[in-house]
Amino acid sequence: MSHHHHHTSNLSNAQILEAIRARITDAIPGAAVRVDGGGGHFQIAVTASQFQGMNTLKKQRLVYSAIKDLMTGDGAPVHAVDELQTLTP
Repeated sequence: MSHHHHHTSNLSNAQILEAIRARITDAIPGAAVRVDGGGGHFQIAVTASQFQGMNTLKKQRLVYSAIKDLMTGDGAPVHAVDELQTLTP
């Protein structure tokens, strides 16, 4: 029985949202992460005390580097982050 899988694009939307959240909290311990969206387009809001004193670019880079494996390759579940908010508590 040979079954080939379409990389990660067979994940349900709930699993993708969970994967995004998990990777960001791994990269930024203690962060509060809200992820909405679907169809490859997501809105992410991250609240973390370690953003204190960082500029916006640096904060966004930190978040993007946490999820870049979800955004690269054929069948990547995340096509675009339409909105990324980086907030301090």
